[in-house]
Amino acid sequence: MRKKALVTGAEGFIGSHLVSHLVRQGWEVRAFVLYNSFQSIGWLANLSLEEQEEIEIFAGDIRDPQLVEEAVKGVEVIFHLAALIAIPYSYRAASSYLEVNTRGTLNVLNAARKEPRSKTICVSTSEVYGTAQYVPIDEAHPLQPQSPYSASKIAAESLARSYYHSFGLEVCVVRPFNTYGPRQSVRAVIPSLILQLLKNQEEIKLGDPNPTRDFLFVHDHVAGLECIANADAIAGQVLNMATGQEVSIGELAQFLIDKIKPNARIILDKKRLRPAGSEVNRLCGDSRKLHKITGWKPNYQLEKGLEATIAWFANPDNQKFYAGDYAL
Repeated sequence: MRKKALVTGAEGFIGSHLVSHLVRQGWEVRAFVLYNSFQSIGWLANLSLEEQEEIEIFAGDIRDPQLVEEAVKGVEVIFHLAALIAIPYSYRAASSYLEVNTRGTLNVLNAARKEPRSKTICVSTSEVYGTAQYVPIDEAHPLQPQSPYSASKIAAESLARSYYHSFGLEVCVVRPFNTYGPRQSVRAVIPSLILQLLKNQEEIKLGDPNPTRDFLFVHDHVAGLECIANADAIAGQVLNMATGQEVSIGELAQFLIDKIKPNARIILDKKRLRPAGSEVNRLCGDSRKLHKITGWKPNYQLEKGLEATIAWFANPDNQKFYAGDYAL
């Protein structure tokens, strides 16, 4: 019998990949997308027609508790990805992040309590750790809210864990490290750099080249979420999802330059810098706990994942979705 899942944030970068992955694995999928008058389903429109026919679209707003309760009915697994994620915009719109990321998660948790057979997977972020106090970062690392975005996700995590302790809700928190791949917004560094280089620009703009990140290819990310959904004894767990490898933003940029336009040079764009106290200088994750529970491990080394990402963005049919090469 097919398992039935709800994916919130299904129209987004990671959500659309997760929906596609689950459909191909034989799941029945209800895709919760943000209602809009254009009837846009975001990146889900780029799935194959065969995949789209297998998806139940549910349009609504994660901030509406009644709609969320309706969306959760009858599902066995809730993959909660809906969130505002752009860190620079969170400095300007902190209230929006609290409403969507924190209150939206509360709505999902309350709805899940009314579906006792359901399992809830709350997708958080490595940003909750702030700058690493030690590496690799395990799940016991202190949490440091270095941006309004990370603060909203820490609050959402705390609610999820409280519902496990208070009500016995079968809920798990997942902290993926920096996910990248096809369809990602140009608010993120990898798509921004790739598109600048593909436009044959001699100078590419970059913020701080010194921070390090642990980059996780999106196909590994969604496969990991399915592994968690299929695992036993995940209730109350917090699980990192990472490669355990770190690379500086400057090294990443040089790799992309070498691959796409070897003569390009990097210039510093101060508009792309975070406030000094908000920058997360180092992230490198430890996924041994996730591997022990589920057997998951990443299949994509950084070079392989970047080559697949470059190839996708190099397709003119995909470039038409991007109005520029940088966004908040």
